[in-house]
Amino acid sequence: MSAFDIAVKFVQDSGMFIYISMLIMTIGLSIAIERFVVLSRTRSENRKLWDQMAPMLQGGRFKDVQQVAAASDAAIGKIVHNGLARMHSARRREDIDAAMEEGMMEIVPRLEKRTHYIATFANVITLVGLLGTIIGLIKGFTAVAAVDPASKAELLSASISIAMNNTAFALMVAIPFLLIHAFLQARTSEIVDGLEAAKISFLNTVQRLAAESTPAR
Repeated sequence: MSAFDIAVKFVQDSGMFIYISMLIMTIGLSIAIERFVVLSRTRSENRKLWDQMAPMLQGGRFKDVQQVAAASDAAIGKIVHNGLARMHSARRREDIDAAMEEGMMEIVPRLEKRTHYIATFANVITLVGLLGTIIGLIKGFTAVAAVDPASKAELLSASISIAMNNTAFALMVAIPFLLIHAFLQARTSEIVDGLEAAKISFLNTVQRLAAESTPAR
């Protein structure tokens, strides 16, 4: 019997709750793949744009930086553009910081979007697996009560084995889901920390250039 045939028999012997678990697994995997792609692209775009803007900032070419930031869809471009826009009306570090923080408040929820569902699905699929096991055991014991005493042990053993399939499948999905959730959270935190570091670097550069342009008394 091939691995595919074993998997098909495993599903067929597990009752209706295995299909609910498989649906949850499919949705969770779809979210995990989508989040991984989005976070990887965001991380790459932020690094590329910052490497392009950093030399311009160090040289005080704020107009060039603003043009590059405005033309980009990268998260770091939004934050820098907010800071440069505020510089036209306010020069205090606190005011520029507040404008950039406003951009952060808009971007961070987008990075964290839907990631928490993966941990929720891990918990839900475990409970669904346990429910499938309990229902399977109830059916098994009910069936055993109506058969010949000589066949009870064999039938009960088969019923328990089938019922446990639900819990086994649920745990095989839930454990990777928890690991995936932790990985995506770590990747999100890394991106947010990078944005914070870029924001502080931007503010320090603006403050340094402003101090250098102020004539000494």
